[in-house]
Amino acid sequence: MMRAAVITVSDSCFRGQRVDVSGRVVAELLQANAFHVISHLVVPDEQAEIEDALRHQCEVASLVVTTGGTGIAPRDVTPEATKAVCDRLLDGFAELMRAEGRKQTQFAPLSRSVSGTRGRSLIVNLPGSPGGAKASLEAVISIIPHALTLLEGSSTQHDENEGAAPA
Repeated sequence: MMRAAVITVSDSCFRGQRVDVSGRVVAELLQANAFHVISHLVVPDEQAEIEDALRHQCEVASLVVTTGGTGIAPRDVTPEATKAVCDRLLDGFAELMRAEGRKQTQFAPLSRSVSGTRGRSLIVNLPGSPGGAKASLEAVISIIPHALTLLEGSSTQHDENEGAAPA
């Protein structure tokens, strides 16, 4: 079973002023898709604290999913924290999440979510709204196991038609 960690980035949830619905929705979706959620943290919108949480969770989980802090408000710094700890970025994940999100809301392009790798872990940023977090994760969840297999250094079998243009 693949080990996952969820990090909710929210000042109000961290202070106990709001219930963390998005983190719960993300954890439930991961569990429904054969991930073992080993931790669920709530951190404030502080870049250094987000970076520390990402580093620590990458030591114990192959998938680290954040929710929150991806917009354009002044305290939204999750993408900056993620970029600071990643070895490589996966632009396609964010592109796919925003494209799918655009089908539900005109505001999807305002998300600055990024995804990337740190060692053998995959980090995926999701929006902070429960609906946006769920839709974004659903957009990429089917390709996450393959990405994790590649990060482990395992050889993968490719279908001979994979990536071929439709006939």
